[in-house]
Amino acid sequence: MEIEFVAAAAALQPKTAVAQIVFEGEAPKGKLDQAVAASRFTGAKGQTLDLVTPAGLDVARLVLIGTGKREGFDALAAEHAAANAYAALKATGFEILRLEIPEADAETAAHAALGLRLAAYRFDKYRTKEPADKKPSLLSAQIVTADPDAARTAFPPLAAVADAVSFTRDLVSEPANILYPVEFARRVKELGSLGLEVEILGEPEMTKLGMGSLLGVGQGSVRESQLVVIRWNGAADKAAQPIAFVGKGVCFDSGGISIKPAEGMEDMKWDMGGAGAVAGLMHVLAARKAKVNVVGILGLVENMPDANAQRPGDVVTSMSGQTIEVINTDAEGRLVLADAIWYCQDRFKPKLIVDLATLTGAIITALGNEYAGLFSNNDELAANLLDASQKEGELLWRMPLPDAYNKQIDSVIADVKNTGGRAGGSITAALFIQKFINGVPWAHLDIASTAWKKPSSTPTIPDGATGYGVRLLNRMVQEKYEG
Repeated sequence: MEIEFVAAAAALQPKTAVAQIVFEGEAPKGKLDQAVAASRFTGAKGQTLDLVTPAGLDVARLVLIGTGKREGFDALAAEHAAANAYAALKATGFEILRLEIPEADAETAAHAALGLRLAAYRFDKYRTKEPADKKPSLLSAQIVTADPDAARTAFPPLAAVADAVSFTRDLVSEPANILYPVEFARRVKELGSLGLEVEILGEPEMTKLGMGSLLGVGQGSVRESQLVVIRWNGAADKAAQPIAFVGKGVCFDSGGISIKPAEGMEDMKWDMGGAGAVAGLMHVLAARKAKVNVVGILGLVENMPDANAQRPGDVVTSMSGQTIEVINTDAEGRLVLADAIWYCQDRFKPKLIVDLATLTGAIITALGNEYAGLFSNNDELAANLLDASQKEGELLWRMPLPDAYNKQIDSVIADVKNTGGRAGGSITAALFIQKFINGVPWAHLDIASTAWKKPSSTPTIPDGATGYGVRLLNRMVQEKYEG
């Protein structure tokens, strides 16, 4: 969607619908009095009032968008209000949305534009017979602001966020027959055009490094596993110690020999949501020329039940030298992360590591679908993540890492086993990963609850892939680690 920032005096163009943001208790007066009085519209958050050819106004369609109390109207509220305006008018036949926000400054207008960009996202490349009247008609938007020039200056970093979130959503939405490890790696390689350095390790290179944990997951698939290394050196000192992000990229998870039930298995195309988020983060950092050195590591595999697949009871040796008894082949993401994280520490010696993974169904049971789980060995890092999550609306809830639960993943024949049973499943998964952290400040984000939403209750997130993690990590890097 094309975005334009205009002054209030700008003339209305043909095929334009107008959306006005209304604060609760401040319903518009004058020519709209009668229409508002005849409705139950108060300006409460999420309310809309659609007026077709409103009497006395030179506009064919006007929608009032409630956004709650004025004092609670912040950047996120502006994004959500703009997204609600888009939803109300996207398929009405109008081509231009004119958004009017009371006393909108440049920053508010820029965030409204971000909300429109995110709400307008569609993954429709495989639809060949969609009726024209079902497709969005809106092609562009005009956002009214007191200072259009300042808004144009404020928007590019947010446009970079929108581009990166869309990139992640595209990756997560792709079916597994299209986006398998080699193709995922190829698409990330194309980000070199933004200035990123991208290196791809195949199975021979990983075998030489001793990555038996990661490679064991992919051995049942005809698709070759990949390890993708993405580097952004934006700090003044290019040799300065980087910060690091590691993503689980299981491009399809059948469960392997411990096969999943058929119902819902199609959703397991998005089991690479952690790697998708890390790729999106690196996209936005490069696009906005972040002043920091960052490494992104993607462990890309496919978990399939071939005759050559890993079996329950197998023992694998990780790159760290620790041996792992595989109790359940459907607890595979932690096996991927074990080697990817160790490789990251061993090669790059980062200041900190954050990993993202659609790791456990247990986190959905614990937190529902609005919060991702945060596990960390470092209070400062955890606090930085929580702060960014609140500001960006990508919510986190810190979970415990009790040492007593380690006994659940003790193995009789190996150093550790890959699952500790149902009790505290997301906690024991995090404790497993922690065994491959070598004294580095670390946080694990279990995003199984937030990487995919259907239905979605957030106006800026259409049903499906969310792009969760890109915004909160970009905010944390920008506020805490750049400079």
